[in-house]
Amino acid sequence: MPWFIKTEAFTAETLQLPSDQRQEHIQTHRVWVEGCKRAGWKIVSGYLVDQQQKPGGGGLMFLQAPCFEDALQLIEQDPMIASGLVKWNLQEWIPVIGELMI
Repeated sequence: MPWFIKTEAFTAETLQLPSDQRQEHIQTHRVWVEGCKRAGWKIVSGYLVDQQQKPGGGGLMFLQAPCFEDALQLIEQDPMIASGLVKWNLQEWIPVIGELMI
């Protein structure tokens, strides 16, 4: 089954929200990801940090789905996307060397 990668970054408007409001949205996203995992999706989600471990580089998600359309349908349910809080991109990933250990 193919793997897909979703990249995302907060919109300028989301960055203007108070930190506690952003954290509420992030927690809602985490609950959604956990629900996907419980439903049987192979999915890993996290955020990017710089050399000082400071976040701000956006988020990254790996997921396995039967096809692009199924991956897209799932990703569009992500509360961060459904609420317009992030700019995002979804691409199929074709591994050439090695394998994901999920």
